[in-house]
Amino acid sequence: MRNFILKRQKIRNTRALRVRKHLRGTAVKPRMCVVKTNKHIQVQLIDDENGVTLAATGTCSKEFRNTEFNQRNKASAKRLGEKIAQLAVEKNIKEIIFDRGRFKYHGILAELADAARAGGLQF
Repeated sequence: MRNFILKRQKIRNTRALRVRKHLRGTAVKPRMCVVKTNKHIQVQLIDDENGVTLAATGTCSKEFRNTEFNQRNKASAKRLGEKIAQLAVEKNIKEIIFDRGRFKYHGILAELADAARAGGLQF
């Protein structure tokens, strides 16, 4: 059983690295990294050249903590997409690179990306 879990983790990490090796964020065009856990969704805008996070939000942040958006679903993803677009526009960021990590561009990720595009981000 332990070998199965280790093999699955290795496959996940390989998939994430396969996606990330082609993506590089800059201060002008940062990388939008999305992480899904069993309970939450987290989004960051990352400048890889300087190793700095420019903006970040998630369903576990203070803004979403005691609301119906404090969980991992499509409504929360849409709200997060709007919020990260708002944070990016405040910092004069219009273009980003979308980093889906090891997750498929489907469901929650697609909802988040569509909301970010509607908020004014281009990718």
